[in-house]
Amino acid sequence: MELLYIFLLIMADQLTKLIAKINLYPDVNIDLISGYLSLTYLENRGAAFGIFKNKKFFLIGLTSIVIAFMIYYLLKNKDISKYMKISLILIISGAIGNLIDRITKGYVVDFIHFYIKNIFDWPVFNVADIFVVCGTILLGAIILLSKE
Repeated sequence: MELLYIFLLIMADQLTKLIAKINLYPDVNIDLISGYLSLTYLENRGAAFGIFKNKKFFLIGLTSIVIAFMIYYLLKNKDISKYMKISLILIISGAIGNLIDRITKGYVVDFIHFYIKNIFDWPVFNVADIFVVCGTILLGAIILLSKE
């Protein structure tokens, strides 16, 4: 069942990226909430915040190793909690979604831009990034709140 959830989340990510490319490429900007949230097409050739820019093979290798380890852990440990499974499913799905882009395009499609007028400007991101961040926050909470 876990692999089905991973597949569905990857498909959701890839579909949103395809829609973004069709509707936003090359320079369309759609304000969803003026001054706070917009849709802006961006080709990210690095990792989070643009780190490791143009290090495609390093990022592909590292991501592949981490994904393989997490899938192995998820499938071999049937006694882990429901929340741990959700966390791993989210992280794996997001990582694979961005890995697909990196392998097939050489860059990751980002399109969600959150900012607060001239005060705060978060780097453009995508649905896979949301999965990874939410999964990581959940994993951190599980680790911090575990009684072991």
